[in-house]
Amino acid sequence: MLKFIKGHMESMEGIEIYPIISLLIFFSFFVILFWWVFTAKKDYIKTVSNLPLDNQNDDIL
Repeated sequence: MLKFIKGHMESMEGIEIYPIISLLIFFSFFVILFWWVFTAKKDYIKTVSNLPLDNQNDDIL
């Protein structure tokens, strides 16, 4: 089955660009994520990290 897929993929023109595009999307996503984490305000991080522990806004039915 893998030989069939590999042979089919090799017959397509311009298919070698897709792995490069996927790698660039993956790499840029994590670079942007790391940049956001390091530049986020400490007050915002503290507020968001305490949300699961905040019982004042719980609506119990």
